[in-house]
Amino acid sequence: MAKKKTSLFECQHCGEQSTKWLGKCPNCGGWDSFIELNQEQQEVLKKVSKVSSSTSKATPITQIVQDDVTRFSSFNEEFDLVLGGGIVPGSLTLIGGSPGVGKSTLLLKVAGSMANSGKKVLYVSGEESAGQIKLRANRLDANHDGLFLLSEIKLEEIQDELLRQDYQVVIIDSIQTIYSSNLTSAPGSVSQVREITFELMRKAKESDIAMFIIGHITKDGSIAGPRVLEHMVDTVLYFEGESSKELRMLRGFKNRFGSTSEIGIFEMTGEGLVSAKDITSKFFDKSKAQSGSALTVAMEGSRALILEVQALVTESTHPNPKRSATGFDGNRLNMLLALLEKKIDLPLNHYDVFVNISGGIKIKESSADLAVVAAIISSFRDRPISKESVFIGEVSLTGEIKDVYSIDMRLKEAQAQGIQKAVIALKPNLKLDIKCFAVDEVPKMIELF
Repeated sequence: MAKKKTSLFECQHCGEQSTKWLGKCPNCGGWDSFIELNQEQQEVLKKVSKVSSSTSKATPITQIVQDDVTRFSSFNEEFDLVLGGGIVPGSLTLIGGSPGVGKSTLLLKVAGSMANSGKKVLYVSGEESAGQIKLRANRLDANHDGLFLLSEIKLEEIQDELLRQDYQVVIIDSIQTIYSSNLTSAPGSVSQVREITFELMRKAKESDIAMFIIGHITKDGSIAGPRVLEHMVDTVLYFEGESSKELRMLRGFKNRFGSTSEIGIFEMTGEGLVSAKDITSKFFDKSKAQSGSALTVAMEGSRALILEVQALVTESTHPNPKRSATGFDGNRLNMLLALLEKKIDLPLNHYDVFVNISGGIKIKESSADLAVVAAIISSFRDRPISKESVFIGEVSLTGEIKDVYSIDMRLKEAQAQGIQKAVIALKPNLKLDIKCFAVDEVPKMIELF
């Protein structure tokens, strides 16, 4: 008796699977995204799941021998910082970012530097010809005998090239353009991405090749294609910044070999993306005191950055005033506005409020609350704030101003940049030349204006 064929359907947006066709994906909510997998695609799925779910005998953790993680430098300080101290052989790293942000430029520059140090590097491009990459390499000064170019989109051809040479670093640009002839689905689909990533991961682990995969992102900022890609790789990095601005930020979201708290800051120059020097002074301007502008000190990993918080409060012509925040959490902005209305009687329900963090930085912590409050009050009353002052503190729902971590490091950075006054929750024990004013609740902020 012939074995009954089992049907398997898969969402092309998130990779959700079902034994029957569904009009709407229960996981991601996408409509008409389920397609039926053929037998070849199901075999690939079984192969990947078998490897990922292989069973083994449990061992007491005290008997486990710790792996010694060796690294080598990319010869780019900011890139090494985000990776956790350097590149790990056999690692698989995914780098995402919007078009034109500088993903290919950075990796080609890094590839040239590593090739110059004696390493054999392969750069695979599925979007550009070898001649186009050569033009960019000339501009970046990345021409070295150890750097090999391959313009190919077929996985099997890339695998053959990896067998011809003992490459130490491989760069794939980009994962959405590569396809495998074993599958009939289109490049960038769930099945293709899963198969290609699995084969690249297997090759990286067995040959100790450090692989970098470039991935495009969607409008909402996530990697285009299935989320399974981020789960399979060792490290996920995202490029942030606008192509029209010089500064770019590389932020880690997953790293099996290091911390994800560090960010790399780069500057786009005629020679490509280079490590930004004296970056602190690039995020704020001390030239003139203006209303609606306040300075704060935020921590990005182990680095303290002085940022300018800009606020615009203007009388609204609509029944529902506008609330907009760029680089700052919108929900937190609404909370602070409600607090200001209750605690110091600011009639902000009749005003449009806009908040922006200069330099393209997205503040992830709550230490900028006090600076946002100061900027809003300054704009509402049209009274400038001295650019010699910084505001550091978290604002609670009760109106209390709370202390934040690493306050000593923040104040040292402020002092180094010529700041003379700091408004904080508690006076530090550290003796500094900077004058510190302790403010424990929001109503007392009004005394500063």
